[in-house]
Amino acid sequence: MTELTLAKAITTGLADALAADDKVMLLGEDIGKLGGVFRVTDGLQAQFGPERVLDTPLAEAAIIGTAVGLAYRGYRPVCELQFDGFVFPGFDQVVAQVAKMRYRTMGAVPMPITIRVPFGGGIGSVEHHSESPEAYFAHTPGLRVVACSNPQDAYSMIRQAIECDDPVVFFEPKRRYWSKGDVLPDAADELSLERARVVTAGTDVTLVTYGPLVQTAMDAALAAEDEGVSVEVVDLRSLAPLDEEAITASVSKTGRLVIAHEAQRFGGLGAEIAAMVTERCFDTLLAPPLRVTGHDIPYPPSELEDHYLPDLDRLLDAVDRVMGVRV
Repeated sequence: MTELTLAKAITTGLADALAADDKVMLLGEDIGKLGGVFRVTDGLQAQFGPERVLDTPLAEAAIIGTAVGLAYRGYRPVCELQFDGFVFPGFDQVVAQVAKMRYRTMGAVPMPITIRVPFGGGIGSVEHHSESPEAYFAHTPGLRVVACSNPQDAYSMIRQAIECDDPVVFFEPKRRYWSKGDVLPDAADELSLERARVVTAGTDVTLVTYGPLVQTAMDAALAAEDEGVSVEVVDLRSLAPLDEEAITASVSKTGRLVIAHEAQRFGGLGAEIAAMVTERCFDTLLAPPLRVTGHDIPYPPSELEDHYLPDLDRLLDAVDRVMGVRV
């Protein structure tokens, strides 16, 4: 067991995947000599060579399009897109080609492509560098969409994503890149890529979230405990498909649900989860599900992002409201 930051856990996962399978290739802007803008691929080109860790032009559509061709030829490409806001030039390739190819060929052509996307805010960055576009991809059949929240999951999930024959959009919470935790490589297969994780057990309220807000939710559960409220935190890990069984099992136990994400509220994953839980757990719900989300505006300038991002106070306020403590 080794203590690693979340970023270095991904680096280790990529290195182990490159060593285990010579069909694994990495491609992206400045991922070679520079090691990526967040240094996640630092040292990998020196270790595995420029033919397996490729620096590409500043062209996201070309990166994804090249990966489609590589997958056709039996490779397992891993694409790095530098920031969430720059995923859209490659969006057409992802939803029109990557997501559909396996269905279009009736399974004859697998698309084992992993698309890494640093996402979310909280690092004081400029426009296009703090967005949460996961709902666009989760809405697209044919894609798996996941988000890691801690170093162990970062290692395990990147290994599982690369080994998967389906395309995986892999969201990395950039403000948690420097969070540390123990990583045990042998534990990589203990939790399926499709399974959610109960982080903190509780009996009064289910708090469902993912990626950067998992730590905030854990802090909220601890604070609520001081006031006599038991909060169960569920880390989704997989955004598409959702682990509906894990969510409904928790809500059936607590009777109350709060969903938190940084992305805008309208049409977000929170709406999908609230609808699903209302359909499946209506008889056991003690209060309407509540969402704590980013606001329905473009991501604000960095000096205002603390007002945009869900924080401890907003999560605790939602917990109070589903408990009936506050209207």
